[in-house]
Amino acid sequence: MYEIKKFDQLIGLEGFSEKMLKNHFALYEGYVNNVNKIAETLKTKEAGTPEYSELTRRFGWEWNGMRLHELYFENMIKGGSDLKEDVELYKKIVEDFGSFEKSFNEFKAIAAMRGIGWVILYYDQKADKLFNVWINEHDAGHLAGCAPILVMDVFEHAYMTDYETKRADYINAFAKIANGQVANERFIAARGE
Repeated sequence: MYEIKKFDQLIGLEGFSEKMLKNHFALYEGYVNNVNKIAETLKTKEAGTPEYSELTRRFGWEWNGMRLHELYFENMIKGGSDLKEDVELYKKIVEDFGSFEKSFNEFKAIAAMRGIGWVILYYDQKADKLFNVWINEHDAGHLAGCAPILVMDVFEHAYMTDYETKRADYINAFAKIANGQVANERFIAARGE
């Protein structure tokens, strides 16, 4: 049903070893496979049974694990891609946070918080507002109705192979390869422009 996307173009990213990336890709592939298995299994189960209920609960974890990893890998690029001051997302960041630096420093500070999870720059279409948000688990803490613009994985598997417990070094490496162009495209799409 859902196909595994390939992200081999990321091999060679500065600050991300091939081993770490390939391990991360394998984890992502597991989420895709589990989404497909659960979706197929649910077709054969009677609604309201304990097995159906538990599989339905598990589906959200696997689904978000799949999608968040896709968003994460898609917003990384060799050499990075800074946001230009004349693009829509940059202007909106300055409007909502006061400066690009303040927003990105907040994003990085959230990534440095203790715990496992994700950091996401979300856009709320209804309020026309950007938020930097901590997501503890794949399936909990998301801002309903908001569009993810920039996604960073801060589960240990994203950095331990290369950085051990030096999470700050991983955060700085991510900052160097973040794809501002993709983030801007997501923002424009979320705004409906």
